[in-house]
Amino acid sequence: MTFRIRAANALDLQPLYEMAKLTGGGFTNLPPDRKSLAAKIEKSILAFDRDDDVLGDDLFVLVLENTEHGDVRGTCQLFSQVGQKWPFYSYRIGALTQHSEELGRTFRADMLTLSTDLEGSSEVGGLFLHPGERAGGLGMLIARSRYLFIRNHRARFGDRILAELRGIIDEAGGSPFWDGVAGRFFGMNFQDADQFNAVNGNQFIADLMPKHPIYTAMLPETARAVIGLPHPSGRAAMRMLENEGFHWENYIDIFDGGPTMTARTDMVRSICEAQDSTIVDIQQGGETKVLAAHGRLSGFKAAYAHISPVDGGVLIDLEGAKALGVGKGDTITHVARW
Repeated sequence: MTFRIRAANALDLQPLYEMAKLTGGGFTNLPPDRKSLAAKIEKSILAFDRDDDVLGDDLFVLVLENTEHGDVRGTCQLFSQVGQKWPFYSYRIGALTQHSEELGRTFRADMLTLSTDLEGSSEVGGLFLHPGERAGGLGMLIARSRYLFIRNHRARFGDRILAELRGIIDEAGGSPFWDGVAGRFFGMNFQDADQFNAVNGNQFIADLMPKHPIYTAMLPETARAVIGLPHPSGRAAMRMLENEGFHWENYIDIFDGGPTMTARTDMVRSICEAQDSTIVDIQQGGETKVLAAHGRLSGFKAAYAHISPVDGGVLIDLEGAKALGVGKGDTITHVARW
């Protein structure tokens, strides 16, 4: 069975909505709201249709498709620049150190400061794989295909990339971080705030959130304990980001306290290690399994393929060629599977 990544279209609204209902909350980029998802798809179609190399306020939605049945079984998103329409807020964890001569002691106070430091960065997010497909490296296919898309449309993305990981959500669907911090100022629970943010954006944070630093020592232990921790289901995603060269630099999500990972775009491993090769011939099998991509904008496709190096380019297996829609003389971008 072969899967490929392709651009989302209007017909994908229903499967995206069905997957959104499976996320379990705290998944801002994939809300279980038809109107919001339809707006995302529409914005994505406009981004794919804009065929120039100008950095703008774009959203690209990609989906994982079973090539045999056409079923959509996963998705991911790319934002060309965050903070263009609304401020992009994070909490930055810092510290204030003070010394008392009378006591002969130095005191360190950790604090959370509302920050827009990451504005202008590109963002990879919205990654979701249907629970029935969480095997065979499909999560890796979705995640890494985003970087090949960025590489082949480099002028449409910023010099820094971020990825927000969902924070700790309790069994009741609440967030200990939200309850201990923002919930005290907003008068709404985490589920309501998360849904409102997904549908309307987070400008209400700017309107209502206090701008002064928050000392973590004043927070309940339940909130302090989850600062910077990913949801258990996101630990594998965090490892994948770290393998790509992302780091946690003390930025956390303002809603659930999950870590925000960052990297320099041109230093992301899948971007800097990828290479282009011409297809010399199509054959059965191949020496090396790679992640391969072909096509520009709405014609972009990515899939696993087997290739063998030869003079003038590579041989590619028949199944991989069909998934990518390529033939002799076409150029593919490929990177080793690891």
